[in-house]
Amino acid sequence: MQRRQFITLLGGTAVGWPLAARAQQREQMKRIGILLAATADDAVFQARLAAFYQGLALLGWSIGQNVRIDTRWATAKTAEIRKHAAELAALAPDVILAHGSSTVGVLLQVTRTVPIVFPAAVDPVGAGFVDSLARPGGNATGFMSFEYSMGGKWLEMLKQIAPGVMRVAVLRDAASPSGNVQFGVIQAVAPSLRVEVTPVNMRDADEIERVLAAFARASSGGLIVTASGPAYSYRDLFITLAARQKLPAVYFEHFFVAAGGLMSYGPDYLDQYIKGEKPSDLPIQAPTRYELAINLKTAKAPGLAVPPSLLASANDVIE
Repeated sequence: MQRRQFITLLGGTAVGWPLAARAQQREQMKRIGILLAATADDAVFQARLAAFYQGLALLGWSIGQNVRIDTRWATAKTAEIRKHAAELAALAPDVILAHGSSTVGVLLQVTRTVPIVFPAAVDPVGAGFVDSLARPGGNATGFMSFEYSMGGKWLEMLKQIAPGVMRVAVLRDAASPSGNVQFGVIQAVAPSLRVEVTPVNMRDADEIERVLAAFARASSGGLIVTASGPAYSYRDLFITLAARQKLPAVYFEHFFVAAGGLMSYGPDYLDQYIKGEKPSDLPIQAPTRYELAINLKTAKAPGLAVPPSLLASANDVIE
């Protein structure tokens, strides 16, 4: 399993010490809090946690011996996230690992002293998590999920795999600034590809199903699912509806393709853990590895012919 070095923010004022040296201080039990906007049976996040635990072990940290981990599965509900964020902050851990903007924003409301590391946040500056990418300035740092220009790449790839697409429904979280910006980028690129784009809000399952059914009644349609917290919650619905309505779809992350989606392009989130120092001094990093995944079985259902050039550049091809 390929990934970068893992979190070493585990030592209060001594966060800059070499991890190997601190690992020998077994009498000092370090504490990590983990806040995830998912359920405990979520296979995607279970895989990420497994990678994290393995990384810690390689760096000399043994759970129960020199490090304790408190994990909170907060689901995607705001009230639950707030509850668990407050619980973790009250424990005063040495560092909190939080995946995604929905968890980081809430954590920053309850603590400005505990270091917070995020493997993914769509727009940490725009969301107010950090002062700047180069100098975060507070108690949070990590990886931005991707640059907004990624939206144009999704549309280009959709046209590559389904050249006949002339209309694209873009699923977005309209309640999040990043959702609107992602749609704006796609909308700006659309004229050059002769595509008409339509925003679809991720408010509730019934509305999503109703809007996509109406959209699919006309021909030449396609689908793009942009990155957001709600997208994780509705991922099975998106894959089901895309298949039912025969809409070629591009997603922002690999797990959609593993679950039956057509194609994805985005960061390898297992790769996005950081070795660091004080959060205020550690720059926000862009993803270092992107992956393209294609599901050939899904492509065959509507009769799509995947271009050889696209197959050649894919990191994962599911047959």
